[in-house]
Amino acid sequence: MGMCVFTQKSIIEYCGYSVDVGQVETFEKNSEGKTIRKNFEVDFVCNLGAKRFYIQSALDMPTPEKVEQETNSLLRVNDSFQKMIIVGGLAPSYINEDGIVIINIIDFLTKPESLNI
Repeated sequence: MGMCVFTQKSIIEYCGYSVDVGQVETFEKNSEGKTIRKNFEVDFVCNLGAKRFYIQSALDMPTPEKVEQETNSLLRVNDSFQKMIIVGGLAPSYINEDGIVIINIIDFLTKPESLNI
């Protein structure tokens, strides 16, 4: 997402959060029954004191496969901190059935309270 990602990170840092890239490690059985390790990346892990949230960034999510791709790592984070996906365009913002906030870039950039959903 280029410049948009930079802007999101800058906005989050401006609000006082430290921002890092996150990794989620899982162990699954393959078709042969062997345990394999998989790593999933979270675009941003944002921390401020005891407050934390996780962000994925996507240009758009036009297909169920793309939605699954973007939510996959967030669903594997095993804690109760807020998780969100920032999406380009003007699609309505909402909270999905898994509790993940899907927010369009305009709402994210113009509504600082979006960090406190």
